[in-house]
Order: sequence, then C-alpha cells, then structure tokens
Amino acid sequence: MEGIEHRTITVNGINMHIAEKGKGPIILFVHGFPELWYSWRHQILHAAASGYRAVAPDLRGYGGTTGVPSTDHSKFTVLHIVGDLVALIDAIAPDSHQVFVVGHDWGALITWYLCLFRPDRVRALVNLSVHFFPRNPSMKTVDMFRGLYGDDHYLCRFQEPGDIEAEFAQIGVRRVVEKFLTYRDPAQFRFPKGKGFGDSPDTPVVLPLWLSKEDVDYYASKFEQTGFTGGINYYRAVDLNWELTAPWTGSRVKVPTKFIVGDLDLVYNIPGVKEYIRDGGFKKDVPLLDEVVVMEGVGHFINQERPDEISEHILDFFKKF
Repeated sequence: MEGIEHRTITVNGINMHIAEKGKGPIILFVHGFPELWYSWRHQILHAAASGYRAVAPDLRGYGGTTGVPSTDHSKFTVLHIVGDLVALIDAIAPDSHQVFVVGHDWGALITWYLCLFRPDRVRALVNLSVHFFPRNPSMKTVDMFRGLYGDDHYLCRFQEPGDIEAEFAQIGVRRVVEKFLTYRDPAQFRFPKGKGFGDSPDTPVVLPLWLSKEDVDYYASKFEQTGFTGGINYYRAVDLNWELTAPWTGSRVKVPTKFIVGDLDLVYNIPGVKEYIRDGGFKKDVPLLDEVVVMEGVGHFINQERPDEISEHILDFFKKF
C-alpha cells in the first residue's frame, strides 16, 4: 500500500514481520484480534505523511511473524509479548530512548503492560477500545467473565485448546473474519457450543463501507496460512497473566495517555466500565491520563471504522511531546 515497506526482524527469539513507512519520531502501532499490522493501514499512511515513522508489527502468533509454537499457549503471556515489543524498540530505534505507542484491543492490553513494566521506553500512549484493567487479586480473569456472562462468553469458549478452532474450521476462515470485523453490538460475543455465530452459514455478511472485500481478502489469506490459534492463545494465557502479574497489583501506569473508545464497543459496555472511566478510577490508575474520547455510534474496530478521526486524535496528542 502506497510505499509501505515490509521486513522481518529477529527479536526476543522470534522472527517478527513489520510494516513501516516514513521518517521522523517513531510511532509503534500494536494490533488486536483477529487483526494484523494491516488494521493500521490508514494510520500508517497518515502518520508517515505527517512527519513520523510508523511501524506496525504482526504480533507473535500472527501473520508473517514466526518462531513461536502455537501449540503452547504459555508462550503467549504479556511478559513474552512485552518482551517482543521492547526488543523491537531496541532494533528499530537504537539511538532513541523512547517511542510513541498506539494500541487497540489486545494491542491496548499489551501496551498498558508495556507502560506498566517499562515506562522508560514509551514517550506517550494512545490506546483504543480497551481501558486499563487493574489486577483483581481475589479473582482470576476467566472466572470474572464467566461470572458476568456464563460459559458461552467468547473468552470462556476460547479456553479449551482446539475447541473453538474446530468450530471456526466448519464456519470457514473468511466468514469468521467477516463476522468479527463487522461486529458492532454493545452486547458481548457469545458462542453457544455448536451454534457458531448463531445464524445460518448461508446468510451473507454485509460489509460496512469502511471494510472492503479486498480488506477481508487480505485478512483471510493470512489466517488461512496461520489459523486462529496464535491469536486465541492470548485469551488462553489470561489466567497465567493474572498469576505472573501479581507483583504489579496496585501499580499505576505512569505514561502520558489518551484513551479513545466507541460508545457501541462491547468492552465499554461491560458492567462497571463506564463508571470506572467516568468516576475517577481510571484516572487514579493512570494518573497521567490526559483525555478520554467517547465516539458516538462507533463500534469496537474503531481505527478502521473511523480512520481519519482516529489518525487526527493520535497526532494531535503526540504533537504535545
């Protein structure tokens, strides 16, 4: 796309594919599920045209990044993934102490931890869709979601290795990609066993204007090659993350931050989240939180649904530093 360059870098024992464009201060873009570097295509072009160097990796388990066995979800903890990003920063910015960072979905969760573990490497942060989740020392993550939504919640259904993959195989890679990326309901994703997405597999998925057939072609071609297990392993490691991050219980994210979310986002509509964001809990845990933007009529895949607005929000914030 319009001069975006691709290369593979060896970092933290894996071979990481990155897409990059531009010259200037580095903005590191970190994707979520089921996405790739490609979900930042609009922001890469905008940042590069505005005097920044945009770098977007495929995270471990995704796309062109190789070197991690997808059969072992214990290799997908936030410690591993933050380690990948720190090594990537070392590789792409050897003469720079810090970079700007943007995350979405799982990428947002990971970059919260990046800022928690290594605030010295992040100049400023813009996170999309997923707020900071302070560790609850009395309840594991899967138990929390099971208590809220039951066994059919997607995070719970993703726990058994091979289970959801078998259902996705029956549905087909392309349809799985389409169903996820076009989801813009504030209700949670549920996967009752054996019922897939709850509709007929013959019902066509109507793509919104912001998601083209060519976009779906790209995602589907990559997930056809890799399968979904790499991305699903992030969910399978959530309780291991809960165990490993015990030393950071009560710690705060001390990096200048802007947070943007759509009012139709399923994460924003988890019980208690709006109150946490609005009533001071978020600011307490992220004391350098500069601004919260709630975009009306926007779903979860906000950086693709409203690419120009998100790009402007990102650069308006980073220009302060």
